[in-house]
Amino acid sequence: MATEILMPALSPTMEEGKLAKWLIKEGQDVKAGDVIAEIETDKATMEVEAVDEGKVGKLLVAEGTEGVRVNTPIAVLIGEGESAAAPSSSALPAPTAAGAPATAAKAPPAAAPAKPQSKPQAPTAASAAPAAKAQNGSRILASPLARRLAHEAGLDLAALAGSGPHGRIVKSDVETAARSGAAPKSGTAMVQRPGTAAAPPPVMADAQILALYDKSSYEIVPHDNMRKTIAQRLTLSKQTTPHFRLSVDCRIDDLLKARERMNAASPKDGPRAYKLSVNDFVIKALALALAQVPAANVTWTEAGTLRHRYSDIGVAVAIEGGLFTPIIRHAELKSLSEISNEMRDLAERARKRRLAPHEYQGGTTSISNLGMYGIKSFDAVINPPHATILAVGTGEKRAVVAGDTVAVATLMTCTLSCDHRVVDGAIGAELLTAFKALIEDPVRMLV
Repeated sequence: MATEILMPALSPTMEEGKLAKWLIKEGQDVKAGDVIAEIETDKATMEVEAVDEGKVGKLLVAEGTEGVRVNTPIAVLIGEGESAAAPSSSALPAPTAAGAPATAAKAPPAAAPAKPQSKPQAPTAASAAPAAKAQNGSRILASPLARRLAHEAGLDLAALAGSGPHGRIVKSDVETAARSGAAPKSGTAMVQRPGTAAAPPPVMADAQILALYDKSSYEIVPHDNMRKTIAQRLTLSKQTTPHFRLSVDCRIDDLLKARERMNAASPKDGPRAYKLSVNDFVIKALALALAQVPAANVTWTEAGTLRHRYSDIGVAVAIEGGLFTPIIRHAELKSLSEISNEMRDLAERARKRRLAPHEYQGGTTSISNLGMYGIKSFDAVINPPHATILAVGTGEKRAVVAGDTVAVATLMTCTLSCDHRVVDGAIGAELLTAFKALIEDPVRMLV
């Protein structure tokens, strides 16, 4: 019996991905555990293994195809004497993103998707409602998040076309409709609801932007999945998360001396060798500060506040075209040398885009350190679902007042961005005060 190979969900939040490369060919025999393809998610390229054995009857999706939705058939395995044609039970055709190579998957006429349009257009109620309705016409298929976003934007779900399985409306459908001016709910088109902010002005369309520049003066670099994800998540963060920021100057002279002594005492090689950076101290100090101020180690959800039991610290790592935020889990329980070696391994694999989703998804807070670029101070955007992020500047010698005299000290400016829905000003101040005390007296991190 022919077996479909489906687009796998490589993380809990994955809705679609790019089929970057096939590692098998039609007619090739495969067995369970063989690596058959490379899939690009929003940030990583991961290998996919076969879960069954058989002969590759047909590759349904071409290499390089973007926007392949989870659970879409991408290939067919057949047994001896079977046809290479796709099984008639194929649930959904493999979609192609704009500009992607066409796939070989053919769907029945009734299920054929609409031809892609060059510009997003607001769907009409007459054409979109059937896609959003359940088969009995009594219920609109939509995820809880999509329903909430549509309610907040005043959009009529019945007027939206769903791109999820079986026409289910998902978050991206609501966001697209909001940007393109889809039909609002009856009676809400020109009315601002009490207690809500006015709708943001429309974003300039691509055609309007390109019209401002001579065609010979630029080149267009298409967005990859990572850049699209960064844009979506941080735009959502700025639009929905009420940020406030707190800053302190930390004196790090004692930290630098302790770091120098510890590195000098490190074994030259072997599994116990280490080389501590200032960032390793920052990770440890923030983890211990969260343990001391558990009210700040939280995440906002509509149902209630998540109070985390551990300090899982995400650390921004810049790579070409974007960034990763690999996570040091249970950082409050780890030694400085353990944090240093783990962070070095994660950063190296992040730059090669070889992190697994569980290594960069989740976490309870994050750190963005631009000190190595000479940046004195900056404000960082909170990375949802975190409630805080610490922006770390460079350590530099400055004049400070000690008693009635002026002295020279090495200071590092740190700015904490907080989600005011769940971290109030006093709680944020307590967290930053605890962090400053640990950074300025690093011996406290060892007890």
